[in-house]
Amino acid sequence: MLNILLTLLHIAVALFLIAVVLLQTGKRADLAGAFGGGGSQTAFGTRGAATALSKMTTAAAVVFMLTSIALSIVSSRSRGSSDSVLEQVPATQTAPAETGDETGLPALPPIDDPGATDDSSSEGTDDTPDPADGN
Repeated sequence: MLNILLTLLHIAVALFLIAVVLLQTGKRADLAGAFGGGGSQTAFGTRGAATALSKMTTAAAVVFMLTSIALSIVSSRSRGSSDSVLEQVPATQTAPAETGDETGLPALPPIDDPGATDDSSSEGTDDTPDPADGN
């Protein structure tokens, strides 16, 4: 029940925050801002008096962050004793690869080449020139 109430409050605050931010005017929304004037040497421009919209924006942002933290705490407690998603995954056992000989390396798959010939019968019949002959 608490989770549902916090979620509804969180959604309402999020929509309110979007509306309040969109209602605000920019710092350089006047005619001088269009031509690059109206600013000072500060990093974020001049700071005027806080308006009611800026105070509502700050309050909505604080409430939004607090409901975010509260939702994460409530949802983590309602799940049970598990602290991590990885603890819920069942452990699987894998078998080691078959070894081909005593070296412990995996065996190579058999060669299924129908055009392969025996290398012992083709010795000495190679027509490629030997680089040692100089040809």
